[in-house]
Amino acid sequence: MATASIEQLGGAAEDAEWFSSALMRILMSDDIVPGSNPSYELCKEILLFHPLGAKMAEAPIKMAQSQPRVITVQGAPKEVVEQFTSVSEELRVEANILNLRRLSRAYGVASLVMGCKDKPTDRPLDLRELWQLPIYFNVFDPLNMSGSVIMNQVPNTPEFNQVTQVTVAGQAYHRSRYRVAMNEEPIYIAYTDSGFGFTGRSVYQRALFPLKSFIKTMIADDMIATKNGLLIAKMKSPGAVVNKVMQAGAAVKRLLLKAARVGQIATIDPSEEIAALNMQNVDGAGTFARDNILKNAATAADMPAKLLQNETMIGGMAEGTEDAKNIAKYIDGVRVDLKPDYEWFDNIVRYRAWMAPAFYKRIQSLYPDQYESKSHDVAFSEWCRAFSATWPSMLIEPESEQVKLEEVKLEGCINIVEVMFDRLDPENQALLIETALDNLSENKRLFPYAFSLDSDALKNHLIDRSEQSNQLEQEGERIEGEEAYRARVSKIDSVRADSRRRLRAAALRLAAPAQ
Repeated sequence: MATASIEQLGGAAEDAEWFSSALMRILMSDDIVPGSNPSYELCKEILLFHPLGAKMAEAPIKMAQSQPRVITVQGAPKEVVEQFTSVSEELRVEANILNLRRLSRAYGVASLVMGCKDKPTDRPLDLRELWQLPIYFNVFDPLNMSGSVIMNQVPNTPEFNQVTQVTVAGQAYHRSRYRVAMNEEPIYIAYTDSGFGFTGRSVYQRALFPLKSFIKTMIADDMIATKNGLLIAKMKSPGAVVNKVMQAGAAVKRLLLKAARVGQIATIDPSEEIAALNMQNVDGAGTFARDNILKNAATAADMPAKLLQNETMIGGMAEGTEDAKNIAKYIDGVRVDLKPDYEWFDNIVRYRAWMAPAFYKRIQSLYPDQYESKSHDVAFSEWCRAFSATWPSMLIEPESEQVKLEEVKLEGCINIVEVMFDRLDPENQALLIETALDNLSENKRLFPYAFSLDSDALKNHLIDRSEQSNQLEQEGERIEGEEAYRARVSKIDSVRADSRRRLRAAALRLAAPAQ
């Protein structure tokens, strides 16, 4: 790419210093026009030196990773999640994914490989032995791979436009041991210079011309800052004849003006004037051009302009501001793109964290009733099926709204217990109470400390209570039966007495005429 010939006012020496920067030599070249295709070298220079280079490549990924994922393993002890988190930090999962996606956005393609000392790279690793293997992870850019990311260009094949092989320094990697990330999907027979192949495209490709224009705004800012403290002294001409004394007097006056500070007094002739350089029209044009360049670069990179402008939003990331909603929606899309990378890592972390025999022995010693008779393989399968990793929402609600939400959850939990409790047997009643308390303990805002109950004591208490209730109910039925019997006997006696009275009255009426 040809180097631009830029004329500077400082002469040849200043020109040499001006173009000593690789970024200046490339971006100030007249060959960069709208539609130019960036090379690998140009993408690296932009990533390393351009003020927007790292932000365009990293900002979306860093913002997506700014909140940790919520890891849950339903029904498993808390030590299982803690072990997973510990191993994930040990393997630097977040940093490796960030580096993979940073390079893929910068060059269009990058790869992440899992290596193991003294193990061939073209063979799969035994995941069950992963807990004791000396594994490591490396991220490679297109130059490391030397264009070996082979894309299938045969249309009528299942692997069309997909990666079929990754080779680094002559060593091929097995399919299970690498992840390839691309910025955008590859286009059929569309060669990417920065990726050395038919791969995705660099995030700088469409934004190359605005990135060049941005350097000019930096040069303009430097010129404005240089001239911003310039004073213009309009002094009265000494006359037609100027001698050394008059020149010296004018020089002394300028020195006194230059040395004057706040709180001091400078005396000048009424016909003279001292003013700062008028640059009031610079702000409007400079700000307009700079904002438009940033918006053009953001549009070309398909990202919100707020991420490049680095401006503080009025409402932060609180719900209700349109900027926050748009950025949150964009970050949700970035997290969807990151999902395959995390799933690949999650499988590795699960095997390395949970398949260690020492770890499972500790779980069995802590929870003998639940795991003493259960094999390691069965427990591992249950944990894998119950594993869940979710991202929290980017829209951060105000504290008052979060408290209201927690109160609604609390009421719902209480209602479930009230409805279901009397319909369950004592063992399930104890399990229902423990589950409800576990859910309440998650609410650290209302309950800072976790609830702790003796499960066996609770279960025995509920069983005793149920037996006592059954005895009282039977006694009540017996008492109720006796009272009902007495009521029936009393009713029968009453009916018999009434019948006798009626018979006596009828007999008296029949005997009356005979007398």
